[in-house]
Amino acid sequence: MDAVGAARLAGLVGDLGAERGPRYAALAARLRLLVADGRLPVGARLPAERELAPALGLSRDTVTSAYRRLRDDGWALARQGAGTWTALPAGPVRAGWVPGPVGEGVLDLAHAAPAAPPQVPAAYAAALDELPRLLPGHGYHPGGLPGLRARIAERYARRGLPTTPEQVLVTSGALHGLSACLDVLLRRGQRVVVEDPGYPNALDALAAGGARPARVPVALGDGDGAVAALSAAARATGAPLAYLVPDAQNPTGLTLDAAQRRRLAAGLQGAGTLALVDETFAELALDGEPPPPLAAALAPGRSVSVGTLSKAVWGGLRVGWLRADPPLVHRLAAALARRELSGPVVEQLAACHLLDGLDAVLAERRPALRASRAALVAALGEHLPSWEVPVPSGGLFLWCRLPAPTSSALVAAAARRGLHLAAGPRFGAGHAFEDRLRLPYTHPAPVLRRAVADLAAAAADVAPQDGPAPAAYVV
Repeated sequence: MDAVGAARLAGLVGDLGAERGPRYAALAARLRLLVADGRLPVGARLPAERELAPALGLSRDTVTSAYRRLRDDGWALARQGAGTWTALPAGPVRAGWVPGPVGEGVLDLAHAAPAAPPQVPAAYAAALDELPRLLPGHGYHPGGLPGLRARIAERYARRGLPTTPEQVLVTSGALHGLSACLDVLLRRGQRVVVEDPGYPNALDALAAGGARPARVPVALGDGDGAVAALSAAARATGAPLAYLVPDAQNPTGLTLDAAQRRRLAAGLQGAGTLALVDETFAELALDGEPPPPLAAALAPGRSVSVGTLSKAVWGGLRVGWLRADPPLVHRLAAALARRELSGPVVEQLAACHLLDGLDAVLAERRPALRASRAALVAALGEHLPSWEVPVPSGGLFLWCRLPAPTSSALVAAAARRGLHLAAGPRFGAGHAFEDRLRLPYTHPAPVLRRAVADLAAAAADVAPQDGPAPAAYVV
């Protein structure tokens, strides 16, 4: 059982000044949030009340009362002489950065996961029709179905990166492939260049692998600055690996253009840093044509690309892939085989049909996302004019700047109104990004307009007086 030190927990809790009600209730609410979104692991032993109280600047009675509320609500357990440790209450709540069941009447705005397009049922029906021809075999395809690997390779070639099927390895989603890459490419204690803020599950995977992140600030609208800073960090740290999201970066939405990708590739190669490129949102350019893959600007053997159908098509289709040079593909295949012998056949057959018709899927998905994005931006401008809302050219979310560092308090207030949100600090370290909130535009426009009205009410609960509107509101 891991113990959480008082200083570290105080850093995660952050400022409680925006929370309403008694201090003990505010502290209990913040600790619940930390467990629910995975920043505080289930089963972690909490510091003693006498240690946490001075770290937070609270009385010992306040901390004791907060722990008691956590125990009463099922978020903590205690045993005489053993201390207090985090737990999960009974019911649909899940800890960690994973979409799970939500209560009736609750809208999930924490995760950017679009609904399935109408082509998915037809793809599964076609897969079942095709399945009999494979049934005489043993059913194991460790590298993925040959037809699926060929289609993925063809898709890369169409995007400007010539690829053979031998350079493709099918995985059970992007995170599955990312974890295998970290197993093969990293040793515990090595540095990894990462964007800050970043994708929570990737940051968790890096931490689980013992990586030491070299965090590089990135922002929408400053691709040149991001390229220079990422290249400088690679040189300064000697990091063997950089985890990058050059297409609609999660959560900022930053997309590097072709020239920026070439400069970043040169910087990484000069530092001897291999690029681990997450292309989860590469097919979701909403304004203009997507730039070529970052790997196209890198020398052979200097990149691994991670792809998936979870955002372009549907999260329930657990099919992803890795693209690398064949020798590295063989090493990655061995690492994946230690996790699972082979992926499911029916899903891969369905993925073949969906890749054959992916352009048609995207032709419907992109206009719908543009409409939802416009509706969300307009609703925020109407109801929350003091928020800064930069608009990305692709992806599934906005990275909003709040007028005050109240993100965690806002998440707690919104939950009482039926909105499930992700606090800004979940995308960074400690309580950084308390002035940020990521909002997906994966729901229909009418749903988003109602959600923003509720969000504005929650924001009023946290900070009744909005500040002045920003000078430029980008639409």
